[in-house]
Amino acid sequence: MLTLFISIRFFDILDVLLTAFLLYQLYMLIRGTVAINIFIGIFLVYLMWLIVKAFNMELLSSILGQFIGVGVIALIIVFQEELRRALLMIGTKYFSNSKFSFSRLLPNIVQDQHNLKVRSIVKACRAMSISKTGALMVIEKRTKLSSLIQLKDVIDATTSSRLIVSIFNKTSPLHDGAIVIRGEKILAARCVLPLTEKELPPEFGLRHRAGIGISEKSDAMVVIVSEETGNISVIKSGNLNTKLDYSELTEILEQEFISN
Repeated sequence: MLTLFISIRFFDILDVLLTAFLLYQLYMLIRGTVAINIFIGIFLVYLMWLIVKAFNMELLSSILGQFIGVGVIALIIVFQEELRRALLMIGTKYFSNSKFSFSRLLPNIVQDQHNLKVRSIVKACRAMSISKTGALMVIEKRTKLSSLIQLKDVIDATTSSRLIVSIFNKTSPLHDGAIVIRGEKILAARCVLPLTEKELPPEFGLRHRAGIGISEKSDAMVVIVSEETGNISVIKSGNLNTKLDYSELTEILEQEFISN
C-alpha cells in the first residue's frame, strides 16, 4: 500500500504568499513600460532552463545555466530605472511617512519642507485653468532635483500666484518648460524634465509625460494645468490624478506639505 505524506509548514505558505506579493509588486512597477516585455522574455528563458534541467538535457541546460548565472547583473542593468524607482518609493515611505520613520529618529538631519505656499499655487491654477494656460510645476520634497533636471533660468523668488501666472503666460519667454518649487520659493523656470516610457492615452501630451517622468525618478509632486482642456492634474510616484477641482487640489497639497 502506497501512502503519500504531504507536509506543509506555516513558513511554506508564507513563502508562497511573499513570492506572489513580490511578483505582483514587480508587475505593477513595470506595467505599461517596455520593461514588461523584457521581463517576460527573461521569465520564458528561465522556464525553459527549468524544463531542460528536469529532462537532464545536459548541453542545453549548461548553456542556459550560464545565461541564468549572469542574469542578476543583466537585470540590474536592464531594470536600473525601475529598481531606482522602487528603492526611492521604499525609502520615501519609511523615511518620512511612517510613524517610526528615520525623520523622527534623526530630526536634526531632516530639513523642513512644510512651508509650501499652497494657496498661491491653487489660486494660480484656478486662473490658468479658466484661461486654458498650460502649466507644469514640480514641487520638490526631499530629493534634490538639481541632479535630475536641467535648471535653465534660476529665479529664487517667493512663490506667488501672480508670478506663476506671469511665467506661464504664452507671451513670456519663460513659459516653455517646468518651474521647480522648493519650499516657499520658485527655484527655477524653463526646466527640462526626463520623459516617462509609459504608454499614455492620446489626450495626455508632453507635459504629462514629463511630469510622470520626474515623479518616477524622485519623490517630487507635480501639478499640471492642461492647455487644451484646462484640467488640473497631480502626479505622485508616477500615478496620475486628473480632473481635480480646486478644493481637491488644496487638500492633496496640504496633506503632503502642511505639518499636522
